[in-house]
Amino acid sequence: MKFSTRIDKEVTAERMFDALADFDRIERILMRRGVSVNRVDNISAGARAWDLAFDWRGQRRELRLVLVQFDRPERLALTGKSKHFDLRIDLSVVSLALQRSRLIFEIEVKPRNMRARLALQTAKLGKAQIDRKIAKKVEDFVAAAIG
Repeated sequence: MKFSTRIDKEVTAERMFDALADFDRIERILMRRGVSVNRVDNISAGARAWDLAFDWRGQRRELRLVLVQFDRPERLALTGKSKHFDLRIDLSVVSLALQRSRLIFEIEVKPRNMRARLALQTAKLGKAQIDRKIAKKVEDFVAAAIG
């Protein structure tokens, strides 16, 4: 299942990308929201990864996120794996003009078992509402990141 949104801002593509790639700031935001963040970088291999743990719907969820693509100032991609889902997060920044850029934010979620497949089927019924919530969260995040 895929979710996506587009956000246009009056900033350069480089500035937008730098704000989105400020991993230290993103870690602090997640920790303030109650997410346990553990960076598990492999410096010798040049890989960045995070182990995230959070409570959602009354259960503890764990997720491993790995940075798989970092092409400044255009594209950033992360893959994630949890007990029930595989996910991919793609952020693409496109320069529309000298001081105007667009963020294309996409999340693809794939089930890893039957229980997850059923959860995604149920989510499809409310996809429009989920798309609106994701768009609002991403908009708020970008606005706060750029200032």
